[in-house]
Amino acid sequence: MPRAMYEYTKIVLQKVSFNSDLFCKELEKAIKRLLPYELEELIIWLRQFTANKPELYVCMSLLDKK
Repeated sequence: MPRAMYEYTKIVLQKVSFNSDLFCKELEKAIKRLLPYELEELIIWLRQFTANKPELYVCMSLLDKK
């Protein structure tokens, strides 16, 4: 089941990536809900996903606060 949450989180983040405010809110939820090793995988995925989306860089600062 935890793996399903990780995959679901990626799908949600992709769908809300058009709006940086929504993206940040969903990322905050993910940080609270995912297991530590899943969060590490998500960080790797996020770096690749946001590479060409500078408007989402602001949300990446949330990862430093974890």
